[in-house]
Amino acid sequence: MKINKLNSIILLGLVAIISILVAQLLWTKEAFTLEQKKLSQKANIALLEVARKLYEGKDHEASCQNPVQKISNDYYIVNIQNDFEPDILEFYLRSEFKKMNITTDFEYAVYNCQSDEMVYGKYISFSEKEKKKRTVSFPKHKNLVYYFAIRFPNETTYLFSSMRFWFILSIALILILLIYVYSIFTLLQQKKYSELQRDFINNMTHEFKTPLSSILIASKYLSEQNPIKDDKKLHTYTNIIINQSHKLNNHIEKILNIAKSDYAPLELKKEMVLIVPIIEETIENIQLKYPEASIKIQTPSNEYQIETDVFHFSNLVYNLLDNAIKYCNEKPEITIGISTENSIIKMTFSDNGIGISPKNMSFVFDKFYRAQNEKSNEVNGFGLGLYYVKEICNLHNWKIKVQNNPTNGITITLSIPYKK
Repeated sequence: MKINKLNSIILLGLVAIISILVAQLLWTKEAFTLEQKKLSQKANIALLEVARKLYEGKDHEASCQNPVQKISNDYYIVNIQNDFEPDILEFYLRSEFKKMNITTDFEYAVYNCQSDEMVYGKYISFSEKEKKKRTVSFPKHKNLVYYFAIRFPNETTYLFSSMRFWFILSIALILILLIYVYSIFTLLQQKKYSELQRDFINNMTHEFKTPLSSILIASKYLSEQNPIKDDKKLHTYTNIIINQSHKLNNHIEKILNIAKSDYAPLELKKEMVLIVPIIEETIENIQLKYPEASIKIQTPSNEYQIETDVFHFSNLVYNLLDNAIKYCNEKPEITIGISTENSIIKMTFSDNGIGISPKNMSFVFDKFYRAQNEKSNEVNGFGLGLYYVKEICNLHNWKIKVQNNPTNGITITLSIPYKK
């Protein structure tokens, strides 16, 4: 149901953007046609005025018929029916085109009946860069005698420049469409990989938990038998099997929790609790696993309270302590500091471990990331402990940061808002 809904939304979004793009292109084409007509009308008015001025001072009046003929989009001829000077024609053309705001380059040519050919032609440029002379060539009109011809060689470029906004908008829409399609493609690929990863993790953990449960049941049964209790070696080996099975089971549970949080956010059952008792209980649990570890709490008060999910907060503390102990070459010494600063409870976990390379510092909270160091081969794990800690902090809207100590080890700081 959710997949069908997502596909429908993607399809509707794609259709909407394509429709907008098609409409924009049609509007742009229509705008280009309108600009072309406007230029044609302005050119026609300007040429009519030029023809009128050329008639002034002549012995006969201008013909009542329109002397301007448009041969093609950029080519016009004007029938004067009398001789005229090219310099005067150029002056009138420049002044009338300027009045009509026609600023594109043009070329003109003059014909008469005596030579039956073009007697004068010139290219007029409005650009200072265009200073070299250009050859002007016009076809001879069969029926007309005294006339001049006008051509706009850069008409298309001129029209495009006047429609710059329309083209920028069209290009922007095309880019938006491409980005949308790429984003959707990437989203679908990520969704596919996420589903494959989740299915793999779920199947893998299920296949692990079934035989692991059998191993734990059988091991516990063995440990309770008198022959096993009487034999110290067998009893030790049985305890090793049980302890390592529990350790493996914890890893599997951790992977399952992470996989579930990727698919749906973890649900927190928040309540107001005292911090110190929870930390003390967690220290007791971890010292059963690492009795040699020295863990101290430094706080001016045991009455600090926060609103949190007790289960996940305990796991958060456990993961930080477990991580500090595992990455230590000497007797682990961990100091947990609790203090307040501007309505913020600061919790620091300082250890005497091997520290973290500065280049790896920004990756320590990434999923499945394990920094390569001297303890990498000794420590078992999946690189999920600190990722889980970061997820719990995000769900609580807490801030977490890690930094190396001046001598050795690291300090992880939690910033927890609280109300006095």
